[in-house]
Amino acid sequence: MNWHIHDYRESDLAAVVHLIDTTAELGQESVFSLAECIGALTSRQPAVVAVHQGVPIGAALACVAGERAWVMRVAISSAWRGRGLASALLVELERRLVAARVGRIAYVLPEEELLGEGLLNAGYTRQPAVAYFEKVEPLHGPAAGLLDDLGGRLLPGDLWAKVAGMEREKDLIERRVVLPLAEPERATRHGVRPPRAVCLFGPPGTGKTTFARGIASRLGWPFVEILPSRLADEGNLAAALRSAFARIAELERVLVFIDEVEEIAPVRSEPAQPGGMHGVTNELLKLIPGFRERDERLLVCATNSIRSLDPAFLRPGRFDYLIPIGTPDKVARAAIWARYTDGRTDVDIDELVLASDLFTPADIEHAARIAAQASFERDLVAIGGRGGDDPDPGASTADYLEAIAQCRPTVTPEMVEQFASDITTHARI
Repeated sequence: MNWHIHDYRESDLAAVVHLIDTTAELGQESVFSLAECIGALTSRQPAVVAVHQGVPIGAALACVAGERAWVMRVAISSAWRGRGLASALLVELERRLVAARVGRIAYVLPEEELLGEGLLNAGYTRQPAVAYFEKVEPLHGPAAGLLDDLGGRLLPGDLWAKVAGMEREKDLIERRVVLPLAEPERATRHGVRPPRAVCLFGPPGTGKTTFARGIASRLGWPFVEILPSRLADEGNLAAALRSAFARIAELERVLVFIDEVEEIAPVRSEPAQPGGMHGVTNELLKLIPGFRERDERLLVCATNSIRSLDPAFLRPGRFDYLIPIGTPDKVARAAIWARYTDGRTDVDIDELVLASDLFTPADIEHAARIAAQASFERDLVAIGGRGGDDPDPGASTADYLEAIAQCRPTVTPEMVEQFASDITTHARI
């Protein structure tokens, strides 16, 4: 990413007006006039601006009327078209509209043009009008307050698209989980029952939480994470769990995520020990069937050790799929490194892939951060030494390799062997 997006400022007015005016003939039309756009900007309606090296290169603005917002214009400098900037601007604008409790986001195009396909990909639905696109944000009013109480939120709409690498796992989850939930009527016509509960298992750091958040983002559903440690703070864990699910039942649609679920559903010992987890596990086993009775809800559990979960917890009547999430292979690592190196051709991705065997996505992110910090500090030293700006800023292959050498992989060969065994014994896809 070679740009920075910030809220519109008064000092941006001239540059944004120039963008709107000069891109009107480049397939970026709007039913709103330039004067109406200027009026929205000067009245402090929601707007964001993308800047590259101090120069505005894109802008997106909206006007809010009650619970509905109208996206008035997305203007991109011609040199930056087709590079993902329009989607990035739209995501940032939507984030601010959702924070303002907007319930519906609409975009009206004067005719069919390229932006229409982008809006469909961003979650908008074409309505029966002349290229009228609308996006429904499901939570506002009392439901939004309940979501806040549960510690949940609506996630940005682009998280699924940002899941880099791990294409096999992503494709499997897309087909088995996301599409039946996104197209329930079509699924029903084929006899497919949309899943209500899935469990992701695999070594730590492999992206199970990222996938859960991505599913919620892809569906446009609120994301609520149940933290066993926080429930334990309330004293009676079983009662706290029951109370949490009762409040969740008030939401129209929701993805509930429980990480490290082995903390509340471990293999039960016989006989039950006083103060043990029998009661908590039993409570969760009773709650899942009720949760499954409602449409537009999904329970996603994650565990690093599926063999430590109680067998009754994992049976088909409770979980539709048990999906393994392993460490990324060479192809996946290459895709992840390409994302963090911003696609720069001067970085040897193949060398980074070979050096990062057994690295998880989280490990790669950590190494990329170390390399970026080294490049940043070197640039500061150059400025201090009056060396001027780095003509080719960014971490080098050597920076990344040194960062990889400093990191210890989260996953060990023993974990990989155990995971392979767990796939054979437990996976249900």
